[in-house]
Amino acid sequence: MAAAVTALLGVNATPARGASAGFGFLWSDSFNTRVPLGGFSDCGHNADTPVAYCGGLSGAMRAAWWAYPAGWPDTAAQRGYPVGGYYDPASTLWIAPSPWGDGQLHIRMYRPRSGGDNHSATVVPKKAMGLRYGRYVIRERVSHVGRGFKSAQLLWPVTNVDGQCPEIDFPENSHDTAPTAFDHPANCGGQDAFDSQVSWANWHTYSTSWTPSSVTFAVDGRTIGSSRHGPTVAMDWDIQNESSLDGEQAAPGTWDQIDITYVEVDTWS
Repeated sequence: MAAAVTALLGVNATPARGASAGFGFLWSDSFNTRVPLGGFSDCGHNADTPVAYCGGLSGAMRAAWWAYPAGWPDTAAQRGYPVGGYYDPASTLWIAPSPWGDGQLHIRMYRPRSGGDNHSATVVPKKAMGLRYGRYVIRERVSHVGRGFKSAQLLWPVTNVDGQCPEIDFPENSHDTAPTAFDHPANCGGQDAFDSQVSWANWHTYSTSWTPSSVTFAVDGRTIGSSRHGPTVAMDWDIQNESSLDGEQAAPGTWDQIDITYVEVDTWS
C-alpha cells in the first residue's frame, strides 16, 4: 500500500540517469543522509568556491553540499526593498525521511513574528560548480506556500564580467505564481521566458539542459521552451530561495517550505 501511495503522489518518480542524448551522468542525491536543523552551519569556509564547506556538516554531506553563509543578503535586501532577507542556513535547512519512505531536503524560509528581515536559504551542490554545459534536474514541491517568498534556482557565472549578463533561472517565481524559466543573454539583451503552467505546490521534476547550441527547459519530461542564446562560460548551480521581488512582502510570523527529494547533475559529452 505504501508503495502504491508513493507512486500515486510521484514523490520518488526520479528521471533516468543521463537520459537525454548527449549527456552523461555525473552525480545525484536522494537525501538519504539525515541532517538535523542546525547542521548546515558555519558555512563561510572558502565561500563560493568548489572547496567551500559548512563546518556543521561532516563526511559525504560536507563533501557534496555547501550553503550560502549566514549574513549574506538576498536579492531583495541587496536592492533595498522594504522587506528583504539574509541567508541563515542553520535555521532554515534540514534533511529527514518523509512519511513515504524517501529522503527530503527541507527548506523553511520565514519572517520572525517580531518582524525584521526574512530568513532565506540557498544550497549549492558542489559537483555542479564550475561546469560549462550540462543537465540539471531537481524534483521538488512547495508544501507550504508563503506570500512574499520565491525561488530563483539558477545557473550563475563563476566569474562575473562587467557589462555581461549570462544567467539561467529555472524554476523561478514567487511561490503563489506558476514557476517560469528564464534565459538571460550575455549581451544583456531581451531574455527568453517560458511559463511552466504548473503549481509549485505539487511535486514536479524540473530540468535544464544546457548545450553549446541551446538551453531547453522541461517539467516532468515535457519541454516548455528552448532558447538559442545560452551562456558559454562556466557556471555554478545555486538552488536559491529568497524574498519575493514582485512587490509581495512576507508578513511577520509567516513562513514558506520547499521539499526536495532528488537532484541530479549530468555533464555534456
